[in-house]
Amino acid sequence: MLNWEAVETARVGNNEFVLARHGDDWVVRVDQRVLMSNRAHQSEISLAEEGIARAEDPEHVLIGGLGLGYTLRATLDLVPETAHVTVAELVPELVDWNRRLIGHLNDNPCDDPRCEIVVGDCYDVIARARREFDVILLDVDNGPQALSQAKNQRLYGDNGTRACWNALAPGGVLAVWSAGPNAKYAQRLERFGFDPEVLRVPIRTGSRASHVLFLGSKPAR
Repeated sequence: MLNWEAVETARVGNNEFVLARHGDDWVVRVDQRVLMSNRAHQSEISLAEEGIARAEDPEHVLIGGLGLGYTLRATLDLVPETAHVTVAELVPELVDWNRRLIGHLNDNPCDDPRCEIVVGDCYDVIARARREFDVILLDVDNGPQALSQAKNQRLYGDNGTRACWNALAPGGVLAVWSAGPNAKYAQRLERFGFDPEVLRVPIRTGSRASHVLFLGSKPAR
């Protein structure tokens, strides 16, 4: 049994977030459940790759959820030097851990001048926006079936899906990471006008285990 060292902890509502390490391995646990790991992050990279590939001009990208920085790093590597990448992260300690303790995992993406980090609820950022983003990448909680924060569920319901539609510029793309399938969410995307796709992507290179990406393209006109 591996002896994981608890490096730092944070309290978010009723939940305890723990940043832990074993050698070069890092995880964030929520109430003893592993929420993210640097050994299983390929699907987070795929989120950026698949979402941005479907956007004609990804000049302004919103990432909901910083995680361990893998989606942010992949996004910065794909968008032009003129792009602006906004990251909305609810947990301030997670931003701090990325800056102080785990930035080396991804070549310190938070320090990139194209990156703006907003500490707050991603839902609020999206709800305020009108035709502002070319791509929205959501990796919040466990996807449409929320795990760690019950209020995250609103991001994937009718109001959240409508808000994403309104926040995207014509021709924009919504990409959503999920731990597993969710037929109702795919149907909801279509009902609100998106051209939906559902992809299975490996959790790590060469793995048979997979996560799910929901992709919704907004018509250009």
